[in-house]
Amino acid sequence: MAEHRTMQRDALLEAARSLLSEGGTDALTFPALAARTGLARSSVYEYFRSRAAVVEELCAVDFPVWAAEVEDAMERADTPQAKVEAYVRRQLALAGDRRHRAVVAISAGELDPGAREKIRAAHGGLITMVVDALAALGHDEPRLTATLLQGVVDAAVRRMELGAAEDPDRITRAAVSMALHGVAG
Repeated sequence: MAEHRTMQRDALLEAARSLLSEGGTDALTFPALAARTGLARSSVYEYFRSRAAVVEELCAVDFPVWAAEVEDAMERADTPQAKVEAYVRRQLALAGDRRHRAVVAISAGELDPGAREKIRAAHGGLITMVVDALAALGHDEPRLTATLLQGVVDAAVRRMELGAAEDPDRITRAAVSMALHGVAG
């Protein structure tokens, strides 16, 4: 029975990812989750009490995987500058991943305070990853610089998500250049 519940919960989360990446937060409804999984709408409520609960579960499951991928890319880099570049490039590469598109859709929507706090904490974990590399590069305030660097990454992700005229590779190159060289280019 527990295995069946786990499989159903996983199916609901996968359906939620699909709905969010296809149609944003407006697409994430219990009737849509039920239709995607073949469950009765009332059964969806047995797993999640609200849309916010679905969002919180997605954050709990997907953010750590995403963060581990960024951290792994940074660990493979051999200089502080290469670590910063890996930090930016890996996050932007993940922008096309369904897990990440779902998280972006979640972040863009109106969320309850609990779900917002989970997203904020996850982003805080990402920012912490790059602080040491920025300190090694000589930044006086590496935590503040890391926060601003994440702002560059977030802006690049939004640009990609909006289907900007620029090719995603161009956006990535520009974001890496901004991260490593500032506005000097």
